Amino acid sequence: MSERKRANRAAITGMAIRTQGLVHIYHAEGHDVAALSGVDLDVRPGELMGLLGPSGSGKSTLMSLLAGVFRPSAGKIFVGDHEVSSAGPKELDRLRATEVSLMLQGAGRNLLPYATPAANVAFAQRSAGRTKELPAPDEVLSELGIADMAERPLASLTPGELQLVALAVALANRPGLVLADEPTSQLGHEARDLVLERLTWINRTHGTTVVLVTHDPHVAAFLPRTVTIRDGRIGGEGRSGEEYAVVTADGFLPLPGHVRDVLPPGTLVRFHPVDGHYELVPGHEVATDE
Repeated sequence: MSERKRANRAAITGMAIRTQGLVHIYHAEGHDVAALSGVDLDVRPGELMGLLGPSGSGKSTLMSLLAGVFRPSAGKIFVGDHEVSSAGPKELDRLRATEVSLMLQGAGRNLLPYATPAANVAFAQRSAGRTKELPAPDEVLSELGIADMAERPLASLTPGELQLVALAVALANRPGLVLADEPTSQLGHEARDLVLERLTWINRTHGTTVVLVTHDPHVAAFLPRTVTIRDGRIGGEGRSGEEYAVVTADGFLPLPGHVRDVLPPGTLVRFHPVDGHYELVPGHEVATDE
């Protein structure tokens, strides 16, 4: 590619995320189940953050809602300049083809098994390439350190290499937002760390907003910000390894799991101002009738 074409290529703009009172209810086994129960989330443009929480807490559901795969039962979702929660099918298709990439859990679910890495990237660029100038597939693979694998069969690649190819596919269209569901869950430590390093490089170099789901404490500690989803709500936030409870818009304060273990239901608590912040002081447990 000529230097002139490189100069004319549009720069990536990281996309902000904002949700307001997000609720998602689905029907299972004759019952309505609330996967999300009023999530208010803000992610800055160009931020790198993780979603944590136990299985079934609503993390993957939230990722699908942000990508416009599901419609919320209530609430609003804004991604960049788009109100995803009210967008029509054509706008959502265009958004996912050009600006938002959703990486599903498991590298194979993001790849054409019969195509080479280069062909997979080229296939992912078909729609977006009509509206904006994109790097060649070899250039995308080179950024992730896997240019030498461009023409190899997928069956010959290791799990870590396959995950990097899946990441290349997610980045093929130079999206402003990458939503990665458990991108390191099936990898050994060395491959996990390499995928994290590449994601961080993309985030810092291009300003791409990256949100990833993880259960891995090592990955969580690596990220500058984490948000914990618990019982369909935001149950806490992490900053550089420190965990904080988050007051919701309606004044609800979900307690971290380790705190709930020592403060049983009915415990009275007080908040005391101390040097510009508040400390929670437990009182007596309220007696309940058996």
